Amino acid sequence: MNNLLNVAAVQFEPTLFEKSRNLDRLSEWVEEAARAGAQLIVTPEMGTTGYCWQDREEVAPYVETIPGPTTERFARLARQYGCHLVIGMPEVDPVDDLYYNTAVLIGPQGVVGKHRKTHPYISEPKWAASGDLGHQVFDTPIGRIALLICMDIHFLETARLAGLGGADVICHVSNWLAERTPAPYWINRAFENGCYLVESNRWGQERGVQFSGGTCVIEPDGHVQGILDKGDGLLFGKLDLARVRDRQPTVMAARRPALYKELAQPAYAWNPLDFFGLYGLSPRAKGKVSAVAVGQFAPGRDTAANLRAITEQARAAKAQGAELVVFPELSLSGGYVDHTSALALDGHEVRALLNLAIELRVHLVAGLVLAEGQALYNSAVVVGPEGVVGHYHKLHLSEGDKAWATPGTAWKTLDLPLGRVGLLIGDDCLVPEAGRVLALRGCDLVACPAALSAPLPGAHSGTAIAHPAPIPTGADPYHWHLGRVRAGENNLFLAFANSLDPAVGSFGASGVFGPDTFAFPRQEVIVTGERGHAVARMDTSNLDTPYPTSVVRRKDLVLMRQAHQYGVLWQVAR
Repeated sequence: MNNLLNVAAVQFEPTLFEKSRNLDRLSEWVEEAARAGAQLIVTPEMGTTGYCWQDREEVAPYVETIPGPTTERFARLARQYGCHLVIGMPEVDPVDDLYYNTAVLIGPQGVVGKHRKTHPYISEPKWAASGDLGHQVFDTPIGRIALLICMDIHFLETARLAGLGGADVICHVSNWLAERTPAPYWINRAFENGCYLVESNRWGQERGVQFSGGTCVIEPDGHVQGILDKGDGLLFGKLDLARVRDRQPTVMAARRPALYKELAQPAYAWNPLDFFGLYGLSPRAKGKVSAVAVGQFAPGRDTAANLRAITEQARAAKAQGAELVVFPELSLSGGYVDHTSALALDGHEVRALLNLAIELRVHLVAGLVLAEGQALYNSAVVVGPEGVVGHYHKLHLSEGDKAWATPGTAWKTLDLPLGRVGLLIGDDCLVPEAGRVLALRGCDLVACPAALSAPLPGAHSGTAIAHPAPIPTGADPYHWHLGRVRAGENNLFLAFANSLDPAVGSFGASGVFGPDTFAFPRQEVIVTGERGHAVARMDTSNLDTPYPTSVVRRKDLVLMRQAHQYGVLWQVAR
């Protein structure tokens, strides 16, 4: 197999009720791409028929079996040009007559495999069943290929299964809407799984719905190799599969599957007010409006100077109403670690932090090197007016951490007056399973002290797609931000306090990110300078109803998980 793979993605506006025309246009795009040397050609979700179907009766004349006439038509092209194609179409199962939103992979020998959309968007339940084939990786002569359809990629588990299956490339076919593209979710899935993502998205309008375009090729480090913003057309790219196979084992090595058993549990299948309060053992705090802050600075070896920076920013945040302030990883100890930098929970540095919390009547989260016996941990401590509330040892260590730190063994959540708070540190946030476990434990907020050097936030120059207000279309220097994705996919607030320190390469861009990435204007604040703080409003109120009405308490994306399909995620390699 040649490690270099030429790919093409089709951006196309199909027309409802005109299947023959759609097939002709798609065939033309496929032939053009194949003649230009593309070995893998990806076309949009439901590209053969259009997308916005009202019910089974309306789409019934256009569904097909796989294999069937449409797949045979494209198989002839695949044979003629020696290429592989991904086609999005409505499928009918010949046995039970159920309909599916399907992507099919076709090669020179015919149908290689198919993926039925597992996580339906609001429109699919009007006519289609949820996919029942799981998440496969197809081993082909041109590489290992996984298929996902639109909403599937909102769920970190789907792409993670592809990554664990050794996918070189995820072919994501979509009818994405309601934001600028390439969407942050698309970029994050490539980065966190160390693979390429070839995105074929439709554009244009259908039944009043504006689609986003933004067809693209995304590299394993999150770099967008190329993008087609608006209009019908082809986007070409080149994939270096050796790059994937060098990087992916390192990406996956950070995982700790033995800690992920909770991913199997459907925590939000029942009313969370009842679920978390069952037997009166772990009730959620009553919802309220609070203010949460992050502080950003470059910690040094001088703990007194670190405490001065923390004090300055905590006072300023308190003056703006903050009830909790999160500071960077190792913000008490400094970023230069040896045994002399280790602190103790009963040491004077933590006591000074505690005295500040008592004085200001706030909760503070700070990072430190914590000594317990002969072991050193990369830790975070939480203090408040009531004392030392808790501490957490980092679970997913960086390569630098491994030189001195012992990994933690347990997740940590705390019930504070503002809600349920989970703790992560730095590299924990790079591992998507971590935030998901805390979401399933009912966290309203995750506090994450960090000193991350990657992934750098990615900018967007703006789109020509005429999204309806209030969806933004202009430039955004922080379009792809790890914190924005982690908060949105788990429907919680994320207080991400990242140092900006050239000595360790950390990039700053600290912020508080909101629980709904499609709510505009965004519920977030970002520190844009070298040091400083930012304060955001956090609303977990339930509007006095028996069922949660705020997304952070209801957690729509957590509720819609298909956990029965995720078994590999918590299996420990033998």
